[in-house]
Amino acid sequence: MPALADTTIRLLGQEPLAGRLPTADQLNIARILDRAGFAYLEVSGGGCFDSAVRRGVESPWERIRALKANVETPLGLALRGRFLVGSRPVDNDFIRRFIASAAANGIDVFRLHDPLNDVSNLREAADAVATAGGEFEAGLVYSPGRTGETDPLMEQAGELPNLGASRVLLHDPTGSLQPHRARELVTGLREATGLPVGIYCQGSGGNALAAALEAARAGAELMACAVFPIALILHRVSGEALAEALSGLGLECDVDVQALWAASDVVDQHIGDEPITPLAPRIAARAAQHDLPASLVTALDANLRAQGAGDRLDETIEELIRIRSEVGWPPLASPIGQVLGSQALLNVLSSSRYSVVVDELRALVAGHLGTTPAPIEKSIRRAIGLTADPDSVEDTTAPPLQEVRAQSEGLASSEEELLLLGLFGDDAEPLLRTIRGRSSGDETLAAGGVDQARAERIRELVRIVQETGIGEVTIEEAGMRVSVRRTEDREVPAANQAESLFGEPQEAELEPVAPSNGIVRVEAPMVGTFYRAAQPGADPFVEEGQPIGAGQTLCILEAMKLMNEVKSDVEAVVRAIHVENAQPVEFGQLLFELEPLTGRPLDAL
Repeated sequence: MPALADTTIRLLGQEPLAGRLPTADQLNIARILDRAGFAYLEVSGGGCFDSAVRRGVESPWERIRALKANVETPLGLALRGRFLVGSRPVDNDFIRRFIASAAANGIDVFRLHDPLNDVSNLREAADAVATAGGEFEAGLVYSPGRTGETDPLMEQAGELPNLGASRVLLHDPTGSLQPHRARELVTGLREATGLPVGIYCQGSGGNALAAALEAARAGAELMACAVFPIALILHRVSGEALAEALSGLGLECDVDVQALWAASDVVDQHIGDEPITPLAPRIAARAAQHDLPASLVTALDANLRAQGAGDRLDETIEELIRIRSEVGWPPLASPIGQVLGSQALLNVLSSSRYSVVVDELRALVAGHLGTTPAPIEKSIRRAIGLTADPDSVEDTTAPPLQEVRAQSEGLASSEEELLLLGLFGDDAEPLLRTIRGRSSGDETLAAGGVDQARAERIRELVRIVQETGIGEVTIEEAGMRVSVRRTEDREVPAANQAESLFGEPQEAELEPVAPSNGIVRVEAPMVGTFYRAAQPGADPFVEEGQPIGAGQTLCILEAMKLMNEVKSDVEAVVRAIHVENAQPVEFGQLLFELEPLTGRPLDAL
């Protein structure tokens, strides 16, 4: 009987969907999926950490903790071998500490693959997972090349039982796994390892679902999926479609399809009518034709257009394939695909091959990242060696944690924050400064002498009161009594103003909720931190003088790590913004003044 693993939460935390759903709604989706019967929920990975660091609003570690507090289903984390969740390989001490932190924050299942399919790079991480008491699932990357796919994968797979893997997962980042090859590989991997086999696949041509079904018929006992709207946007396997198709084949799985549709409804409330940057047919076609990750082709196209060379995409793809053949046919999983793509851009735009070499490619050729599936051409080793300049080559390895700690100057207040600095360097500093500079729930609770476990319980009480109609919740445990009580709701100024426009005149004894000039006051519905944009560097949601529609987002209020959108109830023009970005606000504090458009003559618009 095949089992399913859901990747919805992870995909919601990385581009292009990062930040589109408030954290409270993502937790709601997680609670729905928790009762659906999944083997585990894969909730984070390299893309999630990267998006969280670049957005600079919410720690990826806090996100994992919040999810753990809301579900009982095991949580999974996808790691890139020695790269973990970053783009630079790390040392063994770093690996052990990262995995220990991940396990302490609530990760139960670790899905590890090496971007080069060099399973020797997984040994330290596998030992760390065992020490942390987690489950180690070993991934092998399917990325077609001249060397073939079956023999090299089988050779590497034979080492996985010695690493303590509980399962082999066939990972297809390029969307090129055909159904007949899925059957062949599932059968071969099971025979080579004696381990259960699972499959993670994608593809815009519909081959992902077909490959998953054929893998199930060949005996695969775990398949990754996502709820329907996410699968549709990102060309993944829909859990609803997969579960029903398996049932039709007589391969029943214990997944409640109605729960998946309920989770889809929550997603639909936020992005059902919102255009998501699509995968252009031109990009999808080239990715499928050349067996390349669609995200890699998209990045190449964007870079070429930025350089005024948008007509050179086909040339750049040909150069990418040529480079790949020259450096040993490595799989195109992240971050190796990005390294080869960067070199292809340099070669094409400079009209000179390897006159400039990216440091990561130099490290790959030198063997610092592992062993490639095929030998690297001697002429390429020589060409890259001739361009080496010891004074200008940057170290492509993340620094040891002791060095990071010495240079952090107190910016990191915990080991998990230190790990972010080590993995992402200067890019992580804005996030950590944001965390330091705002009044967070952790700091408030810590000041009251509450330990981390109890702090999580208190935050959960706050969420219950915020998200339900319950007036008060009290817990008493180990001599400690905590009550969270809902305050009386204030009248919503925007709603009252709308009534005054169309209803009867207000009674004299009622206190006016808006100035006599008709301006609508938008006040803070909670205590929190005010953010004008979805992420640092992004355009603000609104500007003074801008016309807005009913339901349009005005700002985000962050409270207890939850990102709550404040929206306009009326069509209006923004006349004043009274709060600075990242400023703490109190309940009822004036945020915006809006001048309603309703009822105004057309010539006044």
